[in-house]
Amino acid sequence: MNGDDPARGLHCLVTGATGYIGGRLVPELLGAGHRVRCLARSPEKLRDHPWAGDAEVVRGDVTDTASLASAMRGIDVAYYLVHALGTGRDFEETDRRAARTFAEAARAAGVRRLVYLGGLTPRDVPERDLSPHLRSRAEVGRILLGSGVPTTVLRAAIVIGSGSASFEMLRYLTERLPLMVTPSWVSTRIQPVAVRDVLRALVGSAGMPDDVNRAFDVGGPDVLTYRDMMARYAVVAGLPRRVIVPVPVLTPRLSSHWVGLVTPVPAAIARPLTESLRHEVVCREHDIARYVPDPPGHPIGFDEAVRLALRHVRDARVATRWSSASVPGAPSDPLPTDPDWAGGSLYTDRRERVVDASPEALWRVIEGIGGENGWYSFPLAWALRGWLDRLAGGVGLRRGRRDAQRLRVGDSLDFWRVEEIEPGRLLRLRAEMRLPGLAWLEMYAEPDGEGRTRYRQRALFHPHGLLGQAYWWGVSPFHAVVFGGMARNIARAAEQPAASPRKRETAGTG
Repeated sequence: MNGDDPARGLHCLVTGATGYIGGRLVPELLGAGHRVRCLARSPEKLRDHPWAGDAEVVRGDVTDTASLASAMRGIDVAYYLVHALGTGRDFEETDRRAARTFAEAARAAGVRRLVYLGGLTPRDVPERDLSPHLRSRAEVGRILLGSGVPTTVLRAAIVIGSGSASFEMLRYLTERLPLMVTPSWVSTRIQPVAVRDVLRALVGSAGMPDDVNRAFDVGGPDVLTYRDMMARYAVVAGLPRRVIVPVPVLTPRLSSHWVGLVTPVPAAIARPLTESLRHEVVCREHDIARYVPDPPGHPIGFDEAVRLALRHVRDARVATRWSSASVPGAPSDPLPTDPDWAGGSLYTDRRERVVDASPEALWRVIEGIGGENGWYSFPLAWALRGWLDRLAGGVGLRRGRRDAQRLRVGDSLDFWRVEEIEPGRLLRLRAEMRLPGLAWLEMYAEPDGEGRTRYRQRALFHPHGLLGQAYWWGVSPFHAVVFGGMARNIARAAEQPAASPRKRETAGTG
């Protein structure tokens, strides 16, 4: 440990590091000066994280006594961030058995503190009457508190951050349905909390005094109904006002199927979450501030938490993985280990070609795209899209390009804007035509290790509301012609170095 400061230099075990909270907690613990060991059933899932080289990763499972005993060796603080939600009807028994095994292993290893993130429960509802999801979370907390190891149980309601299952459900429902016929639980009062504040409480809990063994409620400053949250999400996301009509006959079971139809959140997760929404979950105390004081600006309000969760799209971070970043992203940003349905809708059209030319030849074609050189595919379709954009008040294709051969960040390029350029490798364009969403086009020139060159092309679209969803599916049948032809003809043009860019474009449009 770090001499005079017992809250730094602790050796922490994080279970669930491939999950939503765990993957975000590890870099926060490292940043606070702690050493971290991660326990994961599939350690390879963590290799893309920028902190992978700074944390120890061991293979194991919280239900396996032997792997736990090994993982707990030399640990000061053990974080329990796993649950069996979505694994089947027996998830309560699985959670119970895992918590008991974990508690016994921690006591045997001499761990100084356990920290668990559970669910916020209603004020006056007996545990037996809770939804199975909340009942299991409460039971796990009780097991850990009775382990004989000082334990901090943090109880949170909906966590607001990209990747949180509850937040993703809220996101998809609000973005995809301008008119919603909803269950009565939209009137349930909830106290959401920003993921940054949850992580702050988790990190701070590591240094609690040894005589603290209790649960703490953690929440943001706002108490809202689910209807309020959908309405305020729409405002922050720039969506038109949502019309919400509650219908009492929609039971939690029926509404979970309804959520499954509207959102990509798996039914096995959506059902227990919607069942829990019948309970009012509001904090009864804020005692955590005695041990983890609130810094200025915290806890973060609902609207700001939503802005942070949406920021990665607004700032065009959709094109950047955490694995390519030099430093970890914000806790509200998506991670590679988040489920496919996390982060909101982001539609992608990928094309790839092997090019019998040098990367330099391919790059000349990529950098010369647009303006008089054209877009290497279906010229009439591109011209029509430009005309339609002008009719809608957009810029159309009339802007052309600043220089016929060279591009730089910030250049306008027909109805695109150069957002990123890595000379010889990457050109990323951001659409400035009128669209019900945000769009990017990426083009890469890369050696393939066999003396040839690989061309990679990616078109991305982040829809804005139901109209954005309809737009993508309406134009997707034409992608094979437009984007497929584009990739094919760019590759052909690079293989004809003697031809001028304009001749290449007109010679190969098939």
